[in-house]
Amino acid sequence: MKILVSGRSGQMANCLTERARVTPGAQVIAIGRPQLDLTDIASVHEAVMAVQPDVVVSAAAYTAVDLAEQETHAAWAVNASGAEVLAQAAQRVGAPIVHLSTDYVFAGDKQRPYVETDDPQPRSEYGRSKLAGERAVIASNASHFIVRTAWVYSPFGRNFVKTMLQLAQKQETIRVVSDQIGSPTSGLDLADAILHLCRYAHTLRPGIYHIAGGGQASWADVARRVLDASAEVGGPWAHVENVPTSTYPGTAQRPANSCLSSDLFNAALGWRLPQWPSSVGAVTRRLVQGRGLAALMASADPQIGLRS
Repeated sequence: MKILVSGRSGQMANCLTERARVTPGAQVIAIGRPQLDLTDIASVHEAVMAVQPDVVVSAAAYTAVDLAEQETHAAWAVNASGAEVLAQAAQRVGAPIVHLSTDYVFAGDKQRPYVETDDPQPRSEYGRSKLAGERAVIASNASHFIVRTAWVYSPFGRNFVKTMLQLAQKQETIRVVSDQIGSPTSGLDLADAILHLCRYAHTLRPGIYHIAGGGQASWADVARRVLDASAEVGGPWAHVENVPTSTYPGTAQRPANSCLSSDLFNAALGWRLPQWPSSVGAVTRRLVQGRGLAALMASADPQIGLRS
């Protein structure tokens, strides 16, 4: 099974590449710019035609949530128009497309986890551009799988787990948002689920599926789990102080509750991601023990997650 993944250096491209090595029959070919540039139609079609994949995974995206409020054209060029072009290229070679989307397509005002049939009402340009991308993919490729996920972290790229470890090296107390609730998702767990989905992509009913970590948490809850897991293996620890979202005002509006129910995916393929505390602990221990904190800190961003 040959899987073309858009993007090469992002979290999910790295996670899919790593997990494919231990997934029988899976071959991931991750291609990023300039060979596959979502803003360059010709490059997208040429890359897909050259690989002739069995499945395409649309993982590359514009993810700067606040910056998207100013760089609207750039966000839409990648998340909407770019997604459409990739879906068209996949359709041209007869490949199903798995398109990664986000919890930010929802308003965040429900009191329960969101299901696939809930009405999307994004309140940020990032969310609106991602929803437009979903709809473009659905219109462009008969064999499509829209995978909405949330709060992704991993050993790769910039993410919340790395930020907490970085801050714990410098501060005794970290102030973290506690009034946003979501579904923390390990990129490695998500990669396993996507590879499983790819195996059945030619027979599974196309549609929208939520795939996110089990359980729900606030950013402050996740921070405490990260730091406790770090301390267990000799890494940095700090006290976490709960603060409201207003402490870190951003340009874009965040969903207060963006928890996702993955029951539909579980029913369709019998696959459920682990509960978030165990996966957060596993990624944290790997980062602290495996790479060393110096290398880890070079790729962290002190603002990620504080107001996410």
